[in-house]
Amino acid sequence: MESKIKSFATDYFIEIQEIRRHLHENPELSFEEFETSNYLKNKLITWGLEIDAIWVKTGFTVVIDSGKPGKTVAVRADLDALPIQEKANVEYASKVDGKMHACGHDVHSACLMGVAKILQATKNEWTGRVVLIFQPGEEKLPGGASLMIEEGILDRYKPDLILAQHVYPEFEVGRVGFKNGLYMASADEIYLTVKGMGGHGALPHRNIDPIVISASIILNLQTLVSRISPPTLSTVLSFGKIIGEGATNVIPSEVKLEGTLRTFNEEWRAIFRQKITEMCESIAAAHGGECFVDIRKGYPFLVNDKDTTENSIKFAQQYLGEEFVEQLELRMTAEDFANFSQKVPSCFYRLGVGNSRLGIDKSVHHPEFQIDESALETGFGLMTYLVIQHLSN
Repeated sequence: MESKIKSFATDYFIEIQEIRRHLHENPELSFEEFETSNYLKNKLITWGLEIDAIWVKTGFTVVIDSGKPGKTVAVRADLDALPIQEKANVEYASKVDGKMHACGHDVHSACLMGVAKILQATKNEWTGRVVLIFQPGEEKLPGGASLMIEEGILDRYKPDLILAQHVYPEFEVGRVGFKNGLYMASADEIYLTVKGMGGHGALPHRNIDPIVISASIILNLQTLVSRISPPTLSTVLSFGKIIGEGATNVIPSEVKLEGTLRTFNEEWRAIFRQKITEMCESIAAAHGGECFVDIRKGYPFLVNDKDTTENSIKFAQQYLGEEFVEQLELRMTAEDFANFSQKVPSCFYRLGVGNSRLGIDKSVHHPEFQIDESALETGFGLMTYLVIQHLSN
């Protein structure tokens, strides 16, 4: 089966590459993936497959059934792009101003299309059934995965396990990476509005300065990580946006801040949210101002199931060779596949797409992010092999 899948992957590569390039040229933002979804659905129908259900308006599922009893394995890919202006010098660059597939979701969707094509061609040679999940809105809270779960996707299919892959420019093409257990952090979004009383910058004693209050809040919040959080608990609290529309001699009346909280423990995650609220309000009050706190609960932490991941590593070594399968480190980034991983035995792994010799080394979310497209053949070939091996074991 290994050699047959590799042969199919080689045969289908050009078609899957064309699909990926079409998606890359025509990006759509989270929960707006109507044309993306229609394009993929029409392609699948021409291949003789049926769309089983629509989820969250732009998401959909396809079931490929061997007709023989066995496990149900689900495989997920995301559809959405990012609000980034593409600067990559490639012939298939985004045609849409301000939108770009800078996180590789075009790769994920194209690879799942390749999986569908190979599984359809080989369904007499395996048992059980496979559910292909094309998911919208990975990049925007509350996340498409959580909404699909709310709409009943897991109740409908009851998968025994679920797999997903994600591009990883840090690895050279041909390599993949896995991590058992905790892998990616939870992510909450923090929105603060600090209110004071603006006025002339030369007369600070007549004002309540929200700039100074905001600076005090940012600095003091870091003690939550260094002095309240257990040292053994990985935690990140960062602010990436501050808006205080004053001037060199104008103290504004209001400052807005936006940040993120990342951790791996749900109990401490709740404690942090409460502590952030208390500290922000008390610091502002001490200065004579106010702070309004809005913390939006985001994705949970992502955990890879031990058996599913260890088996996936073994299968990947069989398909690619042991030297091309690497161990991943814990990451503070977040991923809404975590919603699936909290409910179903899961394996979320990384697909190498970099090529340092060709200068393909930009990180995801970079305006010049690109991939070595030969990674597509590795991506959908390996994923198909993993699915069939999980069904057989």
